[in-house]
This record gives sequence, C-alpha cells and structure tokens, in this order.
Amino acid sequence: MAKGHILIIDDEEQLRKLMGRLLSLEGYIIQEASNVRNAMKILEKEEIQVVLSDVKLPDGNGVELVHTIREKYPQTEIIVLTAFGNIADGVQAIKNGAFDYITKGDDNNRILPLVSKAMDKAVLQFRIRDLEKKLGGKYSFDSILGASPEITQAIEMARKVAASDMTVLLLGETGSGKEVFAQAIHSASSRHQQPFVAVNCSAFGKDILESELFGHIAGSFTGAVKDKKGFFEEAKGGTIFLDEVGEMPVELQAKLLRVLEAQEFYKVGESKPTKADVRIIAATNRNLEFESYNGQFRSDLFYRLSAFQINLPSLNRRKKDIPVLAEWFIQQVGPKLNKRIKGMTPAFQQALQRHSWKGNIRELKNIIERAAILTDEDVLDVTALPFDFQQGVSGDPSSLKLSEVEKLHIAKVLVEVKGNKTRAAELLGIGLTTLYSKIKEYNITLE
Repeated sequence: MAKGHILIIDDEEQLRKLMGRLLSLEGYIIQEASNVRNAMKILEKEEIQVVLSDVKLPDGNGVELVHTIREKYPQTEIIVLTAFGNIADGVQAIKNGAFDYITKGDDNNRILPLVSKAMDKAVLQFRIRDLEKKLGGKYSFDSILGASPEITQAIEMARKVAASDMTVLLLGETGSGKEVFAQAIHSASSRHQQPFVAVNCSAFGKDILESELFGHIAGSFTGAVKDKKGFFEEAKGGTIFLDEVGEMPVELQAKLLRVLEAQEFYKVGESKPTKADVRIIAATNRNLEFESYNGQFRSDLFYRLSAFQINLPSLNRRKKDIPVLAEWFIQQVGPKLNKRIKGMTPAFQQALQRHSWKGNIRELKNIIERAAILTDEDVLDVTALPFDFQQGVSGDPSSLKLSEVEKLHIAKVLVEVKGNKTRAAELLGIGLTTLYSKIKEYNITLE
C-alpha cells in the first residue's frame, strides 16, 4: 500500500530520478516536474501530500513557490532543497510556510526521516480536510473524528438506529462525546429539520427540572406568573436529548416513563395531557442496570430507555485516534487566539498518547487549548504541557514497558547523531537492517 504522493521539482533530471528512486523504494508514489509551470499542473490534477522543490528553477524561485503552494494547497507540506551553505533560502522558505529545508548532497541521511515526518503531518491534514468537506451540516457522523475499531463500531450502530424513531441510550464516561453522537443521530433522522433540544438533568433540582421538562401553567406555583413551555414542547417534532438521565429524581422518572409509554405528559398545574411528538435520546455515565436492581433507578424506565444501547469508548480505549483529534483541536484553537500553529512535535504527541485521559475528549480539547495559549512557537511542544505530562515523556524509565524504554533510547540516539542511521546503529550495537526494522516497528520520527 502506497504511503502517499510526493512531487519532486528540480531541473536536474539525474537528481530527480535518483531521489525519486530512493523514495519509491520506501513505498511513496512519485511525480516529477522540471519547472514551476509543470509542477502547478500536476498539483491541479493530483492530490500531492509532500513537495520536494529546488530553490533555483528555470521559471521561478522555490522559496517563492512555497508561498504559492501553501496558499492554494494548504494541506500539502513542502521541503525545500537548498544549495550548500545557503541557509538564508531555507530560513525564508520556512517563513513562507515550508515544512523544512535540506542541503542538496549534504543532508542525504535526513531525507527519509524528514519526508516521513512531513508525510505524517500532511496525511493528518488531508484527513481533516476530507472530514470538513463531508460535514454538510455542523453535526453529522462524518464530524465524529477517529478510525479506531471501537469508535467505528459505535458510529455504525448509531447510523443504523438513526433512521428509526427508537429511543436510544448512550453509555460512556464523562467527556466521551455523548452529545455529539446524539446530535449526529438527530441530523441523520427524519426529524432533522425539527428542533434538537439538549437537557442536562443534573443541572436542575427536582421541582425546577419538572417545570423545565414539561412546562407549567400560570398560577401553578409561587412565581409562575404566566404559562411556560417545557423542553418536551420546545422539541415538538424533533429530538430531546436527556443528558445525565441517571441523575433524574425518582419522582420524575415516573413522568418520563409516561412519555415513553403513552407519548404524552402533564404540565405542572394542568389536568389535561399534552401530546409528546418527540424522539428521546438519553445518556449517562452511570450503570443504570445495576442501579435498577437496587432501587436507585426505576427498572421499567431503564428497560424503556435501553431499547437500543450504544457504548461510547473512552479515549484510553482509542488512543490511535489521539493524533487526529489533537490536530483538529489545534486547527480550531489557532484562529481563536490569533496564532498560526502548524501542529505538534513527536514528543508532544507521544506525551498525549501516554497520558491517562480521565476526562476523555473534553480533557484533550482543554489540554490543547491550554498548550496553545502558553506556547510562543508555531508548533506545540511538551514544554507547553502540564508537569505530569512532561514526566510521562522523560520520567523514571522503570515505570515504562521494555518496548517503550527501547523506543525512547533509539529515538534519543538518533537525535544525538542528527539522524545518521549508520552511526546510530554503531552506537546501539545493532545492524543497520535491525535499526530500520525498529524505527518502522516503533514509528520513530525525528524532531
């Protein structure tokens, strides 16, 4: 399977062919152009993830070309090939938006790890772009980020139940995305043009919650000076999302059960029922089945609510999705802070994947926002993370698995020798082939 598409721009055919051969052996699909004009034609027709461009071209300048490509194709990453000793071109290229620069003929050992790193970032950016294109509406199943088996299974179940009018119970830890799922189910249902009303059942006391859910008539209690519509009436024809339904007082559970059984409810102070044309999606982080056994939650209501259950995985069960989620939050928070944040360092990503996410996706979002506020750089690094995250990367190796210690040691040696794999293999006392195998196994990239 191809790793991605690379465009090499250089008027020296022999150099293009040599570099193309080297990269194609790594599994990349290679396109070539000898000038700016042909390069732009290829970019218009093909989806190119990474561009390698010489500075001096027959019909243009590679440093200026960086700015042009970044404007038209912002997801594509560019690595500039500079002449020996010409650091100024490389620095200006990075200011124009290049991923990095390398010196032709002098940095051969840097090419493969640098291209790999640029490709990883570009692939993430293309995936996020594709998700944004698919959205259609703000809330859809395509807006739920992640490709891990756990989240994919949950999305598939939600898609199947969305077309029906069945009551759905979403189960999952706090911050795992229950409201996002509820909104996606509503958006994919036949009720999508009608209101979606979200209610946090833990945010109100018993008396207030009853009035908020079902409404009241004037004079029904002190302070009720006029009739008030409740959330069920506001959601008429649409969907009501009852978050933290496990926090609902037992007295109100009977009234909710009536809505499910008879599709009607009574406003506070009124003797005539009101029809409830609404779909119910409920959510909780509690074990309602267990609580129904010991009397803390009505068993008949539990069975009504749980007609179709969907378990949402915690972030700790889908850590492979963290890079995509983090990249998405980085792109969202940058404009809010008037900062151009390009991404995150491998060490930053490693720290995120090592962390135990008790607050799940909500906690990840908060951590990214915090890091973005604190950083003065255009790439998020571990120095912008809380201390406990930094300990996770550079703390006591005795707390790590053997494979993690080996990965950290190999990465450290590679950094020390500036990516020179032959030298790194010598220092590690292993063969070059073994080193390449370890780099691939541990997905090691250099900063």
